[in-house]
Amino acid sequence: MKYEVLSLLVDNQSGTLTRIASLFARRGYNIESLTVSAVKDSKYSKITITTIIEDKHELKQIVSQCAKLEVVRDIEIITKEDVVQREICLVKIKCKSEKAIEVVNIANIYKANIVDFSKDSLIVEITGKPAKVDAFLKVIESYEIIDFCRTGITAMKR
Repeated sequence: MKYEVLSLLVDNQSGTLTRIASLFARRGYNIESLTVSAVKDSKYSKITITTIIEDKHELKQIVSQCAKLEVVRDIEIITKEDVVQREICLVKIKCKSEKAIEVVNIANIYKANIVDFSKDSLIVEITGKPAKVDAFLKVIESYEIIDFCRTGITAMKR
């Protein structure tokens, strides 16, 4: 099994996202992350979907089924070789003042930003490739993570 990233150019209209999500659900594929954004032409939107696929046949099936939807104008399989991928993650970490400096130092190594600081916790924002976000989360797992949220992958071909 491996992660696959699909980029869909779709009509910017009510119900489009529901139709695409329903297609994945009917076929038994889980959406690991989903990002919807505006594009240059306001008639369309870009949907970036990350899913786990077991083999190339399943990937072809998803692409084929998505292409059949009348709201889908274009679909691309995004490979790591020819794309820029980014993700944002906010992490709320419980820490008193004495531990906060350690977290700040780790954040600096990963070029992350401290976006909120209180007497009991701080919130770190990290932006970058998904592997960078994963690595940061792995390093800080020894601290008490109160909460975190990730945007999901957004990607653009070079």
